[in-house]
Amino acid sequence: MNVPFFIARRIRHTPTESFSATVTKVGVASIAIGLASVIVAFAVLFGYKYAIQQKIFVFGSHITVSKFSLNNSYEETPLALKTPLYQQAGTIPGVRHIQGVATKAGMLKTADELSGAILKGVGREYDWELFRSSLVAGTLPRFYKDSAQCNPNYSCQVLISKRISERLQLDVGKDVIMYFIGNQLRPRKLQVTGIYDTGLEEGDNVMVIGDLRLIQQLNNWGADSVGSYEVFVNDFNDLDNIYRQVREAASPDMRPMRVTDIYKPLFDWMTLLDQNTGIFLGLILFVAGFNMVAILLVLMLERTPMIGLLKAFGSSNTLIRRVFLYVGLNMVLKGLFIGNLLGIGLCALQYYFKLIPLDPKNYYMDTVPIAWNFTIIALVNVATIVLIALALWLPTLVATRIQPVKALVFKK
Repeated sequence: MNVPFFIARRIRHTPTESFSATVTKVGVASIAIGLASVIVAFAVLFGYKYAIQQKIFVFGSHITVSKFSLNNSYEETPLALKTPLYQQAGTIPGVRHIQGVATKAGMLKTADELSGAILKGVGREYDWELFRSSLVAGTLPRFYKDSAQCNPNYSCQVLISKRISERLQLDVGKDVIMYFIGNQLRPRKLQVTGIYDTGLEEGDNVMVIGDLRLIQQLNNWGADSVGSYEVFVNDFNDLDNIYRQVREAASPDMRPMRVTDIYKPLFDWMTLLDQNTGIFLGLILFVAGFNMVAILLVLMLERTPMIGLLKAFGSSNTLIRRVFLYVGLNMVLKGLFIGNLLGIGLCALQYYFKLIPLDPKNYYMDTVPIAWNFTIIALVNVATIVLIALALWLPTLVATRIQPVKALVFKK
């Protein structure tokens, strides 16, 4: 028979109106609220980071490879598709997809409005999945089949953002003229087939998605020339390793760049969020541990005569310490159970019903995002048990200093 566990169980079944029962409920509640707060914080943090990254990848990629040049304008130096890097990128472990794109600055003009824009030309191999999830009206362009042909050499279909649509009062099916500046002004008539909305202001304000062949024609490039390669990886955490392999496979006149370098301020800010979350977790565990230590001291004070009686019967200090350690761990486990239900439940409500809205202009999204990471939740539970269990050893040392004679008359 496990004597410490038996005694601890008897202590737990004290009358509900007693002071120790109230203190126990406070301890369980502090653990539950603390854990629920941590679960919600991590779910929102990971959700926000994932949502922002996905919005960035709508307009870019994990690794962008361009021709090395001192030119800082949107006029790109052509990069051939028939290079060892482009043709063999699929053999690099961790690379999911590679595609050729090009960009060109211009002006969109309607009868009453004028707006600067950047045309991003994409080809057959372009991955439309992220844009498909951001589409709010119309359909995605179909450049190579069933597409409106303004010219025998390219399609005039384009995808514009909701911001551009509102600014120029353009709807799906409407035509718009885009002017490109070179040695002379070159207008091109385009047709809006779809409208997207990512919430990422930097891209939504200017980006128009069109046919790569249009930019090739404007720049007098061949069919095998693009402005840059976009490389996507399977695991973002393995980005640095894959980047080194891409850089080794690239020729000396190519310049690979990671998305973390292109959008460095944004990713530095995300790193700062990680640090703040770590501090928040530490504070929650500290407060929960402090509460448990105080509560266990109160329980031991109330049970001083019992401690004296056990010592009078020959119980060791280790046995008595284990009794109160079991009492404390029972409170921790109850708090973890309730905290998990509360935290996961709140996250599930937000995940499925979008109860808490956000201002897209400030937060890049319209609701609080939630990302499920049950590995992190499990690690937080384990860390809570281990750290609080270590903290609970401190108040149990008080039991070793209680003298049986004084303890037996404590309440008299």
